[in-house]
Amino acid sequence: MDRAYAQPLDVPALARIAHVSEAHFTRTFRATFGETPHRYLQRRRVERAMFLLRETDRSVTDICFQVGFGSLGTFSRTFRDIVGQSPRTYRKEAVPMDVPTCFAMAWLRPSA
Repeated sequence: MDRAYAQPLDVPALARIAHVSEAHFTRTFRATFGETPHRYLQRRRVERAMFLLRETDRSVTDICFQVGFGSLGTFSRTFRDIVGQSPRTYRKEAVPMDVPTCFAMAWLRPSA
């Protein structure tokens, strides 16, 4: 999921990859990571979008589709739920970072 976050992934496909039932996959994933597979995937997509909003001048719509969301409305609503502000507001207030991406991701990781 971390590597293929922009791909259309769903629980049935992930469970097949893991060779377990959907229910077992979801239960085990939640116990291990503290959130459902769907929410984890949304968070990974939003983290990537945060980077692109900070570091590029691509449009919000382009970023939405690049990170794997199917609609701008879903992207904006999910981004606001996780980050606490809209993608446009985040872009206005974000400051490009002169540190390695792994540090920026750790410091800026959404926790909601």
